[in-house]
Amino acid sequence: MVEKQHQEQALHLLQSVFGYPSFRGQQAEIVAHVASGGDALVLMPTGGGKSLCYQIPALIRDGVGVVVSPLIALMQDQVDALAEVGVRAAFLNSTQSFEEVVRIERQVRNGELDLVYVAPERLLTSRCLDLLEASKIALFAIDEAHCVSQWGHDFRPEYIKLSVLHERFPSVPRIALTATADGQTRAEIAHRLQLDEALQFVSSFDRPNIRYQIVEKGNGRKQLLEFIENEHAGDAGIVYCLSRKKVEETAEFLNESGIAALAYHAGMDNELRSRNQARFLREDGIVMVATIAFGMGIDKPDVRFVAHLDLPKSIESYYQETGRAGRDGGPANAWMAYGLQDVVQQRRMIDESEAGEAYKRIQGSKLDAMLGLCETLSCRRVRLLDYFGQASEPCGNCDACLNPAVSFDATVPVQKLLSAIYRVEQRFGAGHVIDVLRGTESDKVKQWRHDQLSTFGIGAERSEAEWRAILRQAIALGLVTVDYDAYSALKLTEEARPVLRGEQSVQLRQYQKPVKQKRASAKPKGYAEGDLSAAEQALFDKLRWWRVETARKHNVPAYVIFHDSTMREIAKAKPASLDALRGVTGVGEKKLETYGEEIVALIEAMD
Repeated sequence: MVEKQHQEQALHLLQSVFGYPSFRGQQAEIVAHVASGGDALVLMPTGGGKSLCYQIPALIRDGVGVVVSPLIALMQDQVDALAEVGVRAAFLNSTQSFEEVVRIERQVRNGELDLVYVAPERLLTSRCLDLLEASKIALFAIDEAHCVSQWGHDFRPEYIKLSVLHERFPSVPRIALTATADGQTRAEIAHRLQLDEALQFVSSFDRPNIRYQIVEKGNGRKQLLEFIENEHAGDAGIVYCLSRKKVEETAEFLNESGIAALAYHAGMDNELRSRNQARFLREDGIVMVATIAFGMGIDKPDVRFVAHLDLPKSIESYYQETGRAGRDGGPANAWMAYGLQDVVQQRRMIDESEAGEAYKRIQGSKLDAMLGLCETLSCRRVRLLDYFGQASEPCGNCDACLNPAVSFDATVPVQKLLSAIYRVEQRFGAGHVIDVLRGTESDKVKQWRHDQLSTFGIGAERSEAEWRAILRQAIALGLVTVDYDAYSALKLTEEARPVLRGEQSVQLRQYQKPVKQKRASAKPKGYAEGDLSAAEQALFDKLRWWRVETARKHNVPAYVIFHDSTMREIAKAKPASLDALRGVTGVGEKKLETYGEEIVALIEAMD
């Protein structure tokens, strides 16, 4: 009976405060469970509506909802977005003055807030814990909960100590949320946060609006530029690079090529980094070039592409990073350029890590899974979802489905490669081994008299790029490894023996020479333009202009005012009154009161 009552309250809040007509997926069940005092562990993809799963229960229950978030840089925007819909929210973090902190602590103690966002480091201080014990707490929400996992892709040591919440506040419900966690990480989250008895809600990991594409890396930056110019001119996007130097060089290259790009990495001046992040969130059409230090919890809904110029270290990382595209449900691209050097680089990072052998072994298996995704001959989405334990059918919306790879029996060329590595006594790197295979009489080949070997020239029919593709796949299959203590020398593994003996065949992806993309004659229709008439498009453009000006006045990102999807619906419906506008998705009572008359007047002026 109580849960039924909470379901009715939740739906009313969803419609009147947030402006959405109905819950999606498991949202209603999660909200009712937590509002009734239950603990929950929620896995929901980026853009799936995780925030509502704790925001609405916090509004239903007595007291303030405490949100533990590692994202200090984003707390202001999250609080601004809640203020726009009439929710009383604040944050406590290191950016505030002592006077501000005291004022917000007083509001928490007096029950004058619905939600307060707190960084885990601050939450764990005795001052903050004492404050919470002296206050009425509705719930604890632990966002980005995968940060608790030591095996995960974004470990934060302070997260492990959050079990203190269960110990000091045993009667307060807790909800832990993340967009990505395999079975092992899920179990670790539940154990470390003492959520073993919590209900687990695992949504589909599929993001059908994202098209996955992985290309053979030639000139990565040039390939990236062609991709942006041909498919995403004028769109907001994120480009991930492994090193700070590469981030800065790539951002400079894109700017010189006429694309508005900003850099973001941990080595930058704090003020500049924050300024760049604010510009990316608040302006349209900015490309952010960043290390993985950027992006966790980014709420920008209209990121149309995420590109990787370096191989992510795991499928979890890849899924988390690509998930920042298309949060609004519109079409988006996840593009990656990947080559032999990426494999070598990631293996070296694991081998040179000071971590224990168990950690290295797990990171190695995660990298193997990532390589498997890159080298798969079948649907990438099937492979990606299978990693998270979800069965699926070929999607028809990834490069492997749209342009199926050609596989071939590569047993003989792989035997030639393995033989060449063996004949040079497993003491030389990729370039030298390929020179021997192709019969290239380099100074080094002559110096070591490797032009006298039986394997010299036995692969002359294949190009250097083809041999690099074969070698990359042989490393991915575990037939060859790289010894970083011996100048990146290639070495054979035990798994190579049956292949060399002819006891095991090898199937590989056929190398395809990169094709220069033709510039599109017109920009492909995207999310905003897709199904609007000329008159509707004109109104949509006018609404976007109004939104930019309004956001500037309110000093918030444009999407905090309204998402593109809401404005598209307004452009199609052309509501002539406040009552008609009330029915539009994303227009709650507070936004109707704040902006309704302006929007209706703007629509009238267009007629």
